[in-house]
Amino acid sequence: MKKVLVLLFFFLSVISYAQMKAEDVKTFTLKNGMKFLVVEDFSIPNANMYLFYKVGSRNEHQGITGLSHFFEHMMFNGAKKYGPKIFDQVMEFNGGANNAYTTEDVTVYTNWFPASSAEVMFDLEGDRISSLSIDSLMVESERGVVLSERRTGLENSPWRNIIESVKATAFQEHPYHWSVIGYEDDMKNWTQQDLERYFKTYYAPNNCVVVVSGAMKFEKVKELAEKYLEPIPAQPTPPRIHITEPAQTGERRITVQKDVANPYLVVGYHTPEAKHEDYYALTILSSILTSGQSSRLYASLVNEKQLATMIFTDYSASFDPTLFYFYAAANKDINETALENAIFDELEKIKKDGITANELQKIKNQKLMEFYNQVETIDGKSNNIGTYELFFGDYKKMFNAPANFNKVTIEDVQNVAKKYFTKSNRTIGVLKKNVEE
Repeated sequence: MKKVLVLLFFFLSVISYAQMKAEDVKTFTLKNGMKFLVVEDFSIPNANMYLFYKVGSRNEHQGITGLSHFFEHMMFNGAKKYGPKIFDQVMEFNGGANNAYTTEDVTVYTNWFPASSAEVMFDLEGDRISSLSIDSLMVESERGVVLSERRTGLENSPWRNIIESVKATAFQEHPYHWSVIGYEDDMKNWTQQDLERYFKTYYAPNNCVVVVSGAMKFEKVKELAEKYLEPIPAQPTPPRIHITEPAQTGERRITVQKDVANPYLVVGYHTPEAKHEDYYALTILSSILTSGQSSRLYASLVNEKQLATMIFTDYSASFDPTLFYFYAAANKDINETALENAIFDELEKIKKDGITANELQKIKNQKLMEFYNQVETIDGKSNNIGTYELFFGDYKKMFNAPANFNKVTIEDVQNVAKKYFTKSNRTIGVLKKNVEE
């Protein structure tokens, strides 16, 4: 009966997903190199525009760390046509809303709006890409904002302290070494020349992929893009990131002291980038470990042994080899060694005995359901299409994702656990109260 239900779920999911196919995504590239991916969807009278800039903290170097995140702020502070703070006002007046985020790899701007306001949205974007104001007074104001954000985050979040320390210890050469927000001394000393050069290099139209989904015809998107965005000149291709992190040859440890009630633990294992053949098996393993209360680590460490109040893992898509993270907060009167050993014991069980067929199928069902639910909405369409285009090299690979999850075997999961979860490949960070005399 279970097998029948699994097959029925998969069949229904495929029918649902059949509503969107690879050929539903239409593309064009402007003369300046800006690429557009367009999905027509008239289920609601709204549309969106996701602009994926191929710039994040990995494009920085010591001396200018934090600039990618800083420009996420600056992009809302005025340009030639729409002055300081006018961008949001005009967008909201026309029924729109926006957001943005910066990671190690990308900076993404998201606009949502009634399709009838599309021309205004293209005009807004064209203005800030072509002529963003890098006025010194605004720069100093925003510099203060991001400096405060950094200090507040370090003061208020125990996770921020230990995560930054683990990253800096695990990555000793690659620019994933520093946090997205940057170093305080760098943030205080960015020059006007640093800012202007960075913006010109990375906010060039040929360094951007735009995804538009919603109630707009492909021809209309192309018309507006040619009118408002094509006149922006292309720039030389940004410099390639050529630094490869050397293989780690021994366990690394770091302890951070802070006034906390109970220890916090972060463990990072070096793992490959999104394009790697092990990506889907590692993603499934992450969910098997901590997705839901019946997951391996949650059931054992939180429910049964009560060693932790929370535990979760993170393995995210990246351009370069990254870290598979374990995060755990110790329960009252539990020391970090007991918690750490319990995590490693569970990983050894998977390496030795593998996982069960039921565990694997449960996660496959979850992944399929999550994926199909995401691409039912225009926001999910744009976010997934852009993510696959940048991180996997081609938006068309998005349509292979359900099959790629489905073909992962018990042996695949066991093999990646053996391959990456080794003592010499891990960095362990502990945040705890100073109890020294």
